[in-house]
Amino acid sequence: MASTEKTSTSSKKSSADETYTLSSHPNDGKAQYGGRDVVGYGSKPPNPRWPNNAKLALNFVLNYEEGGENCLLHGDNESEKLLSEIVGAAAIEQQRHANMESLYDYGSRAGFWRLHHLLTTKKIPCTVFAVGMALERNPDVCTAMKETSNWEIASHGYRWWDYQNVNEDVEREHIERTVEIHKKCLGVRPVGMYQGKPNINTRKLVVEEGGFLYDSDSYADDLPYWTFDYGPKPHLIIPYTLSENDMRFAIPNGFSHGGEFSKYLKDSLDYLLAEGRNGAPKMMTVGLHCRLVGRPGRAAGLAEFIDYAKSKRDVWIARRDEIAKHWYEHHYPEDRSCV
Repeated sequence: MASTEKTSTSSKKSSADETYTLSSHPNDGKAQYGGRDVVGYGSKPPNPRWPNNAKLALNFVLNYEEGGENCLLHGDNESEKLLSEIVGAAAIEQQRHANMESLYDYGSRAGFWRLHHLLTTKKIPCTVFAVGMALERNPDVCTAMKETSNWEIASHGYRWWDYQNVNEDVEREHIERTVEIHKKCLGVRPVGMYQGKPNINTRKLVVEEGGFLYDSDSYADDLPYWTFDYGPKPHLIIPYTLSENDMRFAIPNGFSHGGEFSKYLKDSLDYLLAEGRNGAPKMMTVGLHCRLVGRPGRAAGLAEFIDYAKSKRDVWIARRDEIAKHWYEHHYPEDRSCV
């Protein structure tokens, strides 16, 4: 009887699939398809077993992009339009945008140094997402990064471009070139990669390059996770964030002042910390930009949050390479069912 019912149900499903000829698709009903996984850890995320029994891993990311953005002086055919004080700015084709250029220059001339002083004075481990072209333009910044022992300098690509429609060979060369810039300017290659505005081929090219422990071109989870989509070995993904991120100062209805930024970060930390204390520890990332939170009023909000986070004894403030190495040591998949 059970067998008959199963056959009947299967037949109905097949019949239904055949019925919806105008809306059916080969990926219908799949949880994993085309590099996507809409299920992930589900209701049973792994216990990260963070060091010292921490209930939350907290990572600060400082994006260093200024000098690598779109600009006619960089060989581009339009000006930059994203993440500045000019909210909603449009790219100007075949012309320079004087205000946009100086807003970006503020990040490398002043904002970086304010944030460097803040983070080093408070002894905060930090991961830098550094654009290769920007690094080459500012040797003093490179020296400061090198001399800060608890900073990791990850790659943010060679250019601060949208790579959606960039030719695969060009993107491959950019990845190779930015690795060499890191070696030349910083004395060590990057082990992390965040292209930022990738395309569906980016991760394949990152894995192909062969020297990265992880990439962060994902926003899909509160914990690191593995993928087998790019070869026989697992590749680690440490998700980034666009919500706990100062970019929200530069979008409509975003943060209006440093206090709002600090409050939102505190709320996120408190909620995740409560989950961790109840048996499900997670990871939290805070995204920073030199030209945005590097402004003094906003930096004050960041400083307030840093002090708050440091007051929590069960928060592990760590670099992304430290988190990656921890995940390799404690959560390396023995088989694909563990991913």
